[in-house]
Amino acid sequence: MEPVASVSLAGGASPRPAGWQMQLRVDYVVNKVMQTHRGQSEDAVAQAINDQLRSVGVVPNGRQIAQYAAAISQLPLLPPNNRSA
Repeated sequence: MEPVASVSLAGGASPRPAGWQMQLRVDYVVNKVMQTHRGQSEDAVAQAINDQLRSVGVVPNGRQIAQYAAAISQLPLLPPNNRSA
């Protein structure tokens, strides 16, 4: 019987930087809120981002949320979708 080769999960460089999954979640939430809350008050946008980030397991960064909220609140409203189904 031949010996089993050792396996190490800690060795080698990862092709992705640390925290990449968290950043994907932040990007997803910000894009989602951008579609639904644009043009609303900064407080409403910040609360929506905060709530949705927590729902996907991300602890929000207050300063980052404030920057996103300020930018999203300045966006014009999207025109209604008038496509026929």
